[in-house]
Amino acid sequence: MRNDKALAIKLRQENKSYNEISKKLGVPKSTLSDWFTNDNDSERIKRKLAGKENPNVVARIKKFVERNRKRWQQWREDARIEARRTFAKVCDDPLCIAGLMLYWAEGDNQEKTPFRFTNTNPAMIALYAKFLRKILKIPNKSIRPTAILYPDLNEKECVNFWSKAAGIPVTQFYKTQFIKGRHPKRRLSHGICTMMCGNGQVKEKVRVWIDLLSKTL
Repeated sequence: MRNDKALAIKLRQENKSYNEISKKLGVPKSTLSDWFTNDNDSERIKRKLAGKENPNVVARIKKFVERNRKRWQQWREDARIEARRTFAKVCDDPLCIAGLMLYWAEGDNQEKTPFRFTNTNPAMIALYAKFLRKILKIPNKSIRPTAILYPDLNEKECVNFWSKAAGIPVTQFYKTQFIKGRHPKRRLSHGICTMMCGNGQVKEKVRVWIDLLSKTL
């Protein structure tokens, strides 16, 4: 066995990293990798050096995850507090009521799903876009639609159609999704439009408003 390889193995057994061994012996890390590829002890040392077997590192990771979880919980709670504070004011606006009803019926209401609304009616898409801009104060540039089409539809024509309905430039549309199934043709002349925007706080606010609205009707 080469003397430098023997020294490398000894250093590796002392939990030295590739960088440390390479620097000490002048052996390229690619060579060390070849030497230790099938060495189970070396793999164990690699995991240990990465922190996976280090109790202190594991504890720090758990603390970080817990802090992050609490931060996101507070972030959402702040949105809920703001929603309850402002509901009495916004509920007097017919546009707000209309937008909430649309999202309640056709939006992704689950906690962990994106804040998005899907419909096949251009008038509803137009009304929802107005709700986003005027009630939720979401900038037009932050609204990202997507066209969902069957293969027999003209993509450019459909995207332009939904762009006009929503008042959103074609350049802000996500990549068109095509539905492939047993029935490639449908009578939806312009497919389906999905509107995505905002963040978790916006969605929390809307969900609280819907809950409060349901209790006042």
